[in-house]
Amino acid sequence: MGASPQPSVQLLHKEKEGEIIYRSKLPDIDIPDHLPVHSYCFEKLQDVKDQPCLIDSVTSQTYTYADVELISRRVAVGLHRIGVRQGDVIMLLLPNSTEFVFGFFAASYLGAISTTANSFYTQAEIFKQARTSGVSVVIAQVCTLHKVNPLAEQHGVKIVCVDEEVPEGCLKFADLVDSDESLLPNVDIHPDDVVALPYSSGTTGLPKGVMLTHRSLVTSVSQQVDGENPNLYLHDGDVYVCVLPLFHIFALNSVLLCALRAGITLLIVPKFEIEPMLELIQRYKVSVAALVPPIVLAIVRCKAVSNYNLSSIRIILSGAAPMGKEVEESLQAIIPTVKLGQGYGMTEAGPVLSMCLNFAKFPLPTKSGSCSCVVRNARLKILDTETSVTLPRNQPGEICIRGSQIMKGYLNDPVATSSTIDKEGWLHTGDIGYIDDDDEIFIIDRLKELIKYKGFQVAPAEIEGMLLRHPNVADAAVIPMKDELAGEVPVAFIVRSSDSDVTEDELKKYISKQVIFYKRINRVFFVDSIPKSPSGKILRKNLRELLGAGIE
Repeated sequence: MGASPQPSVQLLHKEKEGEIIYRSKLPDIDIPDHLPVHSYCFEKLQDVKDQPCLIDSVTSQTYTYADVELISRRVAVGLHRIGVRQGDVIMLLLPNSTEFVFGFFAASYLGAISTTANSFYTQAEIFKQARTSGVSVVIAQVCTLHKVNPLAEQHGVKIVCVDEEVPEGCLKFADLVDSDESLLPNVDIHPDDVVALPYSSGTTGLPKGVMLTHRSLVTSVSQQVDGENPNLYLHDGDVYVCVLPLFHIFALNSVLLCALRAGITLLIVPKFEIEPMLELIQRYKVSVAALVPPIVLAIVRCKAVSNYNLSSIRIILSGAAPMGKEVEESLQAIIPTVKLGQGYGMTEAGPVLSMCLNFAKFPLPTKSGSCSCVVRNARLKILDTETSVTLPRNQPGEICIRGSQIMKGYLNDPVATSSTIDKEGWLHTGDIGYIDDDDEIFIIDRLKELIKYKGFQVAPAEIEGMLLRHPNVADAAVIPMKDELAGEVPVAFIVRSSDSDVTEDELKKYISKQVIFYKRINRVFFVDSIPKSPSGKILRKNLRELLGAGIE
């Protein structure tokens, strides 16, 4: 495996004299980041072509690696036939499914871009993402057509349905599959071309398109599963369950792309239901699972868990939100031999910043509560939030990372990009943490305003904007409130308009009609004023103190 002929733009920057820079305990490796994502994932096709690649948990249909590569090329030809060209954007508005996988790789073959969205989004949320990203084709289910039809009617967006029966005016995904792969156009794809466009609120503000390039994703996946001592050791015979949503970068990168690069089997599960998932783990002898703390908690609390044989599981990778020590210990009691650990990431970072070294081929111990050390071929530093000076071990500050895996920037938003990636190529995460004496990362707070509901991002600014459009709201602020099951839920502080008697229930219903379930307001607190700085910035810390004091 050769080194990239072109070093990453970020790594071309020289480190400043006197800066304290942290690196992985694992040595850097040669990363083939000159390859497009599809070529990288199918690079070892001849060795694995007859091995199972995807299993559809609903139909039990199995696709070999040869099947997945061939169908992806055929879908690429089908997309090209309906007008998709290099640089165009398609929206994957699907639950976990084989069609999601084929659509993503098909776009990659064409040099096109996939923007991923939650099929439970409201029509307004889908419409906004589609218009800001310039979507020309949406791949969706018939049950979501009422949300995307306005895109077709008002903007000429083509709608492709994955169902067997599709209404008039929609294209059929099966017709894309029924294409001649020999007609696949020869496209010159540059490593710094965008291939994925997930949406994230970053450190603050409204959701923005995160431009992840072929180089970004290849580098990130390689950091995890390549080399003589892979950080995430996936080996022959592994079955990796994909129950986390593929529209989220965690599953897209660390589950789908990592599994295919490693040549193992991916079990695709469209939605999480505790006992059906436990049955699938038992039936298919799942050995690797990427989960989030609420799913781990559901396993721990499931009274029927003892009815299932989960002994096949050797790795559980938890991400998207911190997991408590008690939950870890409870799971370890259920599956004593499992290796359990956490990763740390954010969409803009490609997304993985660190991953438990206990998952490596030659494992290294990781402390409970830590996110282990920074990934290979990347650099990390801790900045003093007041002076921007790099900090030594055991002193908390903002975590910053640099490497080829980070995003190219935010789509059509140079201001937000420059506030997140500085001139030296460092991505500022907005997370507060420290590095201990063993190079392990501990997250203790965050500068950014995001609310994390079961790992899903909720941008306070988005909900606040909606509240301020209500005629009976004079001012509003949204902050997180701790929740045992969700991690955090949004709560609102409201200043009523003069003479208004608007109620909590009215405002909660007003928001719930406009947003997906995890953005709904859990509580409303009416106050006389919203605390703000002289510049007008909401003082969320003051509101958190009010919440902690038990405001009613």
